[in-house]
Amino acid sequence: MSVKFLNQNITVNTVRPTGFKFPVGLGATFQGLTSVDYLVVAGGGGGGGSSLGGFSGGGGGAGGFRTATGFSIAAATPYSITVGAGGPRGTAPQYEFGLNGANSVFSSITSTGGGGGGGYPNVPGGSGAGKNGGSGGGGIHGPSNPGGIGTPGQGNDGGAGGGAPSYGGGGGGGSGAVGQSNQTSKGGDGGIGTASPLSGTPVFYAGGGGGGVYVGTTFGVGGNSPSGVGAPAGAGNGGYDGTANTATGVAGERNQGSGGGGAFGAGPSVYSGGNGGSGIVIIRYAGAQVATGGTYSSSGGNSIHTFTGDGTFTANSSTFSIN
Repeated sequence: MSVKFLNQNITVNTVRPTGFKFPVGLGATFQGLTSVDYLVVAGGGGGGGSSLGGFSGGGGGAGGFRTATGFSIAAATPYSITVGAGGPRGTAPQYEFGLNGANSVFSSITSTGGGGGGGYPNVPGGSGAGKNGGSGGGGIHGPSNPGGIGTPGQGNDGGAGGGAPSYGGGGGGGSGAVGQSNQTSKGGDGGIGTASPLSGTPVFYAGGGGGGVYVGTTFGVGGNSPSGVGAPAGAGNGGYDGTANTATGVAGERNQGSGGGGAFGAGPSVYSGGNGGSGIVIIRYAGAQVATGGTYSSSGGNSIHTFTGDGTFTANSSTFSIN
């Protein structure tokens, strides 16, 4: 039986005759990963501490929230991942404001750390205003203590603190809404977080911390950090915690970029705010695993790489196949 190459009949035992080429119909197919979906959440800001005289701390702002689909990547190229830590709380008895959370980074995408909540202003370097950040921190209670400013496209502004008769710290801004200014005998609620489905199940991220409150010598109700119906993530309740019965601000949820709660002001006593929650980076693509880095999982036909700490994401080398 003859085999035809280049329209010539070959009848001898020739493995690869001169001028050989692939028969018509064979071709090359690219199989590399070219784009991914991402979620990059920065660390939340720390809640502000309280002071003698009943100054109640502002809630910490949520870490910056950035997400998109179809982000282009190159195969066999390592992409450094940085997951931002939550901002330290304002601590007693220094009456300090909370500090900003740290940035989270994936490739060219940077999410800005959340702004710290306002603390007692009458100390060296002190400020009663909330700090600017991914979302702004809330201001400490008292007049002329505004919330910090959020970063456009990443978060929202914090709420203002208030004087008599409210005595509440402002809530930190969240990725989904501004922080609430102080309420009568209640700290301002933190801004709501934003739900993301990239982990497989929708989770709320980047909720602002609630503000503390001062109501004389009794515990008041600190601001909440609502996250949506049935979603406890994105917490960071401030001031009074009805479960733990403590005046210390509650810490923001770890790996969700939530702001820490502001401390409760109680006249002769001082309390610390809550630490901000650390951030997270999630990378998702369709199909089976073809990349390394982070903690791998799969859901709904997608591959998911979750980073709760620093690391590297790398797509496998490009390959070709002959049809």
